[in-house]
Amino acid sequence: MSKLDDVIKINTEIINDKDINRLADEVGAVILAARKESANILNGVIVKSYWAVGEYIVKFEQKGNAKAKYGTTLLTKLSKILTVKFGKGFSRPNLNCMRKFYLLYPNLSDMSDKLTWSHICEIIKIDDQLERKFYENQCVKENWNVRSLRRQMDSGLYLRLAASKDKQGIIDLANKGIVIQTPEDVVKDTYTLEFLGLPEKERYSEKDLENKIIDNLQTFLLELGKGFTFEKRQYPLTINNIHYHVDLVFYYRILKCFVLIDLNKNSVKHEDIGQMNMYMGYFAKEINEENDNPPIGIILSHNKDELLVEYATYGMDTNLFVSKYELYLPNKEELKRLVDGILNK
Repeated sequence: MSKLDDVIKINTEIINDKDINRLADEVGAVILAARKESANILNGVIVKSYWAVGEYIVKFEQKGNAKAKYGTTLLTKLSKILTVKFGKGFSRPNLNCMRKFYLLYPNLSDMSDKLTWSHICEIIKIDDQLERKFYENQCVKENWNVRSLRRQMDSGLYLRLAASKDKQGIIDLANKGIVIQTPEDVVKDTYTLEFLGLPEKERYSEKDLENKIIDNLQTFLLELGKGFTFEKRQYPLTINNIHYHVDLVFYYRILKCFVLIDLNKNSVKHEDIGQMNMYMGYFAKEINEENDNPPIGIILSHNKDELLVEYATYGMDTNLFVSKYELYLPNKEELKRLVDGILNK
């Protein structure tokens, strides 16, 4: 046997599966990073190209006053020619998106380069500039895929948030997205539980709600906002030898605090709020770690008596919120009227 054969034999014996797997992981990480970078570059090229196509279409229209002269005929004919030459991707609806993209963003730099063409096609469906900017920023901040973007748009997320803000607040919401600084920023006044899939019936128990929330926990956490982790359902507490249970307990990493949720299918009563306040005091003294902030208490109820809540929470910790849930999403037109009312003040 030659010296070379001896070296090969020794090296083969030295290399074990663990080392090979580690090498494969390292090489795999390089490949995945390269693919991601390539995809980002390709996406940037696609978006820039489609914007340029939109520019050519609009300028052609403006030159011949084609907006009135040709209408959809121009895009239909252009689509047929481009499809023959270049294949799929140039349907009339897609060409219309390119045209609208240019009209809404005459400066391409105004659109984030982190969004895909599919994201852009969804965002340009929105007429209001502030609302478009909000969803654009949220897509980047929250790393929403297109499906998540559609869901949030369909739920009227911007309108629900904007309905409780003044003019400057709406502008800040559009430019900065959801900025979490206080517990009030975490808790929405209305939690939409349509995604729980509860059948439309006159009566349902708190247990029904709890089970549905647990069954759809990931979606429920998305409704609450980012940064939530699930701790426990029916969290047991013993106070003065009396046993209590908090329906749902989460931990909110961004504010470093526990979030306690009680479910109530009826209007909130004084004793419900007093009990939640007791739970919050127990967590603050017995459960919180040294660096934790005071807990947030939420009572989800079917209807909220604003006057009752105001009196019942007077002098209490402002972290105590009483929200109402809805079986189905709020009417978007009603929310639009609310926002318009705020903007016109």
